[in-house]
Amino acid sequence: MEPLHIQIVEANPHLRSLLGWHLQQAKYFIHLSGSVKQAQAVYQQYQPDLVIVDSDLPDGSGRDLCHWLQQQKHPLILMLSAQTAEANVVSGLQAGADDYLGKPFGMQELLARIAALSRRSRLSLPTQVSFGALRIDLIQRRVHYHNELVDLTPQEFSLLYVLVQAEGVALSRLELLQRAWPESIDNPRTVDTHILSLRKKIEPDP
Repeated sequence: MEPLHIQIVEANPHLRSLLGWHLQQAKYFIHLSGSVKQAQAVYQQYQPDLVIVDSDLPDGSGRDLCHWLQQQKHPLILMLSAQTAEANVVSGLQAGADDYLGKPFGMQELLARIAALSRRSRLSLPTQVSFGALRIDLIQRRVHYHNELVDLTPQEFSLLYVLVQAEGVALSRLELLQRAWPESIDNPRTVDTHILSLRKKIEPDP
């Protein structure tokens, strides 16, 4: 079956680009939008299966966009927002969102939520990534190496996923930090610590 078509409607251009990169690496077709007006035009052109909607857009509300989408072919909707109070979550779901994810969030959680939404609608999408002897389960967030379960922290899991998706392409500390944890404000050198820990857990003689 054809991979999922996902539209990302995110006001922050940096985060929008990062989300697009991650989802492209996961083999999805991606369509990017930065405003309500642009999102409507892109949706009408491509008719994506799932729309990721930022709650606060420069020319309107993500909730208003959800109402508009419901009048179309009613795609799956995942709302992103820094407003995580119960009232905000309820408001987003009542506006038509199928799921609501608070910022900041981990990329693996986003992928898992996309997978869960897709399962409900019986759409086909990748749930595992393999690289050599490594097998990464994006739903259970587990890693097996030579069929042995590897105990990783959430940060290590995200970093390993980015490294595998890079397919041998060298990335700087800053690039690794931004791709593994888009909302992080840590010093890029903290990546060294996580990589060292990963090597100890995965490589036989790091």
